[in-house]
Amino acid sequence: MAEQFQIDDTSEIITPALIVFREVLEENIDKMIVIAGDLSRLRPHCKTHKMREVIELELARGITKYKAATFAEAEMLAEAGVQDIFLAYSLVGPNIARAVRFRETYPDVALAVTADHEKPIAALSAAMIEANQTIDVLLDIDTGQHRTGIPPGEVAAQLYGQIVEAAGLNPGGLHLYDGQNHQTDLEERREAVTACWESVAALRDELVGKGYSVPRVVAGGTGSFPIFASIDDPTIECSPGTCVFNDVGYGAMFPDMQFTPAARLLTRVISRPTADRVTVDLGYKAVASDPPAGKRLGFPDLPDAKEVLQNEEHLVLETSRACEFEPGDELLAVPRHICPTSAMHKQATIVAGGKIVGSWSIAARDRKLTI
Repeated sequence: MAEQFQIDDTSEIITPALIVFREVLEENIDKMIVIAGDLSRLRPHCKTHKMREVIELELARGITKYKAATFAEAEMLAEAGVQDIFLAYSLVGPNIARAVRFRETYPDVALAVTADHEKPIAALSAAMIEANQTIDVLLDIDTGQHRTGIPPGEVAAQLYGQIVEAAGLNPGGLHLYDGQNHQTDLEERREAVTACWESVAALRDELVGKGYSVPRVVAGGTGSFPIFASIDDPTIECSPGTCVFNDVGYGAMFPDMQFTPAARLLTRVISRPTADRVTVDLGYKAVASDPPAGKRLGFPDLPDAKEVLQNEEHLVLETSRACEFEPGDELLAVPRHICPTSAMHKQATIVAGGKIVGSWSIAARDRKLTI
């Protein structure tokens, strides 16, 4: 096991357990800042970790703007002292009333949300007027993922105009999430990301030409982060997320980024069912199961391990080294997808210098805190 991932005493850790190696986490945060080049252009997404303590580490380094996906994450950010929060989600149903309550509860926090349809824009405006509140709204742009948003063009310009004219709403700019850009080759990814940016920049220029305020373009995710960071445009705010913890999936997909997995799962052997199999206590209640079965984890100290069976509380590994293990032996696993994995744990054990130095609550793992 690499020295930076040593844990001197694991006797009190109940497995499976989420472990965060603090020095590695801090190295990843510092590398993220270097890539951004300018703290004012950095708006990291908190969805990967959902932890107040990670935000405090980032705030201490001068990162002041943040992105979230749920009101629970936004509330966690506000309670940590963040005063500029972008909830990158279009509000419908009860979430419109929650936006009002958030503005009333945290009047000194600048809150922005997304929209991509005229009806929610109108409903949000009506709610803010009634409450005598205001909120920033960014138009969500679809550059090819076809998950949310609207393509750049005439209808997008009209919707932005609706935001500009709507009482209670402030035009906040544009949101460009290019989740379809998973090209492993850096130059291929750069070409695809640049094409997305050029289409959105053209829309931005058109809107500015109409006299509309477009104060920011919140652009990209982790994979496109270094590319957007290299574009010389003062309105760009980069919003990487996964890189603070990193995982097997992004490590394989984006090897040019060279972040180190800081969050790992400690698991123990519970059985040796056959000569070439080891069973550990790492079922799919403890690791994200959106990657296909057999491809959910990496084992740095057991690279030939093949995931052959996983149930709620069991993971069966096939390995030529099975004879080296006995019940009670430990392994560290790296999730393929850390973001939903972190939400499956109530807390993380924090290790620094090989010592357990505390535990951090995954505070925003639920959909609702108080608002």
